[in-house]
Amino acid sequence: MSPIATTTTTQTATPKDKPTKAGCTPDEREETVLNTMRLLAADLCQQHNSGHPGTAMGAASIAVALYRHQMRYNPANTEWFARDRFVLSAGHASLLQYIILHLTGHAFWTLDVLKNYHGPVLHGPAAGHPEIEFPGIEVTTGPLGQGIANAVGLAMAGKQLGSLYNREGFPIIDGKVWCFTGDGCIQEGVGMEAISLAGHWGLDNLIMIYDQNNVTVDGTIDACLTDDTPAKLAAQGWHVISVGEVTNDVGRVVAALEKARGVQGKPVLVHVQTSIGAGSSKANTHLVHGSPLGVDNLAETKRALGFDSADKFVVPAQVYEYFSDVGPRGAAAESKWNDLFERYRQSYPVEYAELSRRLAGELREGWEADLPLKTELPSDIATRTASSLVIQALAPKDASWLTGPGDLASSCLVNYPGQVEFQNPITNLGDYTGRAVRWGVREHAMAAIANGIVAYHPGAFLPVISTFLMFFLYSSPANRMAALQRLRVVGLATHDSIGVGPLGPTHQPVAVAALFRAIPGMTFLRPADAEEVMGAYLVACGTSHAQRPSIISLSRNNLPLLQGTDRNKVKLGAYVVHGGDGAVVTLVSTGSEVSLAIQVADRLTGEGISTRVVSMPSQVHFDAQPEAYRRATLPTRDTLVVSIEAYVSTGWAKYAHAGAHLVGFAHAAPADLLYEYYGLGVDNLTRKIGDLYRQAKGSLPAAGEYVELLDGHVPNQYALAV
Repeated sequence: MSPIATTTTTQTATPKDKPTKAGCTPDEREETVLNTMRLLAADLCQQHNSGHPGTAMGAASIAVALYRHQMRYNPANTEWFARDRFVLSAGHASLLQYIILHLTGHAFWTLDVLKNYHGPVLHGPAAGHPEIEFPGIEVTTGPLGQGIANAVGLAMAGKQLGSLYNREGFPIIDGKVWCFTGDGCIQEGVGMEAISLAGHWGLDNLIMIYDQNNVTVDGTIDACLTDDTPAKLAAQGWHVISVGEVTNDVGRVVAALEKARGVQGKPVLVHVQTSIGAGSSKANTHLVHGSPLGVDNLAETKRALGFDSADKFVVPAQVYEYFSDVGPRGAAAESKWNDLFERYRQSYPVEYAELSRRLAGELREGWEADLPLKTELPSDIATRTASSLVIQALAPKDASWLTGPGDLASSCLVNYPGQVEFQNPITNLGDYTGRAVRWGVREHAMAAIANGIVAYHPGAFLPVISTFLMFFLYSSPANRMAALQRLRVVGLATHDSIGVGPLGPTHQPVAVAALFRAIPGMTFLRPADAEEVMGAYLVACGTSHAQRPSIISLSRNNLPLLQGTDRNKVKLGAYVVHGGDGAVVTLVSTGSEVSLAIQVADRLTGEGISTRVVSMPSQVHFDAQPEAYRRATLPTRDTLVVSIEAYVSTGWAKYAHAGAHLVGFAHAAPADLLYEYYGLGVDNLTRKIGDLYRQAKGSLPAAGEYVELLDGHVPNQYALAV
């Protein structure tokens, strides 16, 4: 992607009263480097009067210690597979990352590109939070705590790949994952869930730097947080290195990171303290967290740090020189690794071939043919059970698959014979080669860690995460982040309707489908029977690293194998499963209700109202079809179209004139009683739809007026789209 650049050029003047000295000491150079970074951050915020200068100013020493001294990477090739990976969980401090990427010689990150920060540009490459599509950014972090979980996923991916493919003398996968976090991320539940798992798994390739500056948006954290975070992480299985104040001390940070790199058996927390907004009179206050310094304060800060207050975006020549060896060092490291990988190819051709296939983003060749044929499927089976047939057929044969439930293996049915759990070997519960993951009761971290696993090398992994559809609400922020980044994560959501009955309304996801259908970039699939489950997997898994996440919504209750379902038509989003030409009524439905709709269609046809049924497993895929196909499938201009689903009707007015849906939370009762009580029984639906058809003959409901069959007539603001 081409950067959106301004015309301003880089300034290379030296700071006022601080001329370049031949043979100046490292400490003197570092002082200039740190102050340059601080003022550059302040200038970049001030130019558009927006942004977060505080942490970028206070934590400059941490960025320097990482990118100049500790991380293994090549600025000329940000996709080098064996690199260390860096995650900025405190994403509001994105300027810190952009500035260090610029100084270390990443060609994309010119000073002009940095000036897009918070600027009046469309999708500028220096956004207010790091974005995965730009060079040097591993994951998109925005909502606090997501980055911690993403980093755990990156570390998990590296640990698992290394355990599978490394051989003695060939440590081809041994990179570290570095995560920068602050007081906000530490408070978020998703971060703490992920921290717990990292400690349990003993991910010693993960090093998290906790910058405790004691300030958030609203003020100092003592008003809301008095935890002893290092002690808490130590109790969760982390090795803790406490450093103290390091705002102006690169050396102390370097020493701590070097020590952290050598720790084995545990993830490492490096706990440091910095002064937010360092160098400014607003330092150590919330005033500098998310607001520019102000013109006068910025000028005062420049003078205090020995720079000319009239100069902007100053980067002295000695600052670039300070980082000048980073590029050659990175190129040499990559070249050395390339040689190692070539010798690995010669020594271990089978392992090399499999790893190369995965790095190309490809699933095992011919995997589709291993899905059970329709003639081999049971005639009456819950779709969650049909999903288990897929897992058992595919997961054992392809190391790309990682499967695991949120403590619901007996309900989600994602286990398979011979599986090995991903576990710390010292537990004797499994080892790091394992691909069956016990997430525990941590739905949010499960989804956010899965995002990190995919981001490690898109296409190399296929994480399949699972829980009840209702509990995907807990993970929805991370599911949304997967959609935003186009990460292929497959979610299996069982117990997907009021068919869960006696569990009650707490477990009945009447509105959850509407949420996930509304998320751009998300595929929500609700298959009608076992055959459509096969098609759902073809859709969810059939693309590699240029795709989207999916949630496959699965029933707990048995559903009949329908004569008209076709796995190869699921990708169309909707298609006719029952009835033919000449129909005057079309019923469109999903999941458990498709077989119900077929019963209603047969009754209506018997009454002289020719009716056909359309199964719509994926609204987003149907929306992507040509207009002619959409109009032929749902002919709203010519026939009465009625939607039937035991969820709320939100979104269905786009496809139908009327609908039979729930209008509130259901009760606790057996499924058959609930369907009858809420008007979703065959008799009531046949009567309601028949009456509507007879009333509407020759005068279909107008566009924008959607009839709620189970709750009277309700105007709807959305015009019919088909």
